[in-house]
Amino acid sequence: MHETLLHLPYFGPVTHFKELVKARLVWFENDDNYQKQTYRNRMYVYGANGRLLLNIPIKHLHSPGIKQHQKYRDVKIENDFDWQKQHWKSLKSAYQTSPFFEFYEDDLAPLYHEKAEFLMDFNYRCFEKVLECLQLEVNYKKTEEFIKEPVGINDRRDLINAKRDREIEPYPQVFQDKEGFLHNLSILDLMFNEGPNAINYLKQL
Repeated sequence: MHETLLHLPYFGPVTHFKELVKARLVWFENDDNYQKQTYRNRMYVYGANGRLLLNIPIKHLHSPGIKQHQKYRDVKIENDFDWQKQHWKSLKSAYQTSPFFEFYEDDLAPLYHEKAEFLMDFNYRCFEKVLECLQLEVNYKKTEEFIKEPVGINDRRDLINAKRDREIEPYPQVFQDKEGFLHNLSILDLMFNEGPNAINYLKQL
């Protein structure tokens, strides 16, 4: 067992939770700059037509001619778009026939009915809800400073990159008869298809 350093995603792909279940202590990077094209504000699920992107809109800093870096913890969600309604509708459409959607539905629904101001705060709520649903105990802390090359820790901050494909061991998926197995979707895909057995699956990866 070791200590692992991760970025905090929007629910997070399966490979993210693979690292979580195997770590003695998890550190979440709390002092990094926000970056686009990452799992911080997006997740992929299995829709009727294949891989489906669910993206949380964020408020951008606008200063003409000036490149600004924004801390992840300071990023605000753009709630002028009814993204929560759209995401929840998409999840229901994709997984209502899965073995365990109804099992977790009432636990997850409040996340999409209560407004959140900051992206990081919302993602922590999502993370805590997954732990609760799976009855998974994860010892985690939040970093207080950014260290580019930490020593003595399993640095897996690279897993936040949504543009990199990562293959995992297949498990049953709702629409796999149409499109085949889709690798490394959101942890929600694993939960809705495998239920409580998701923990055993993650530990065996």
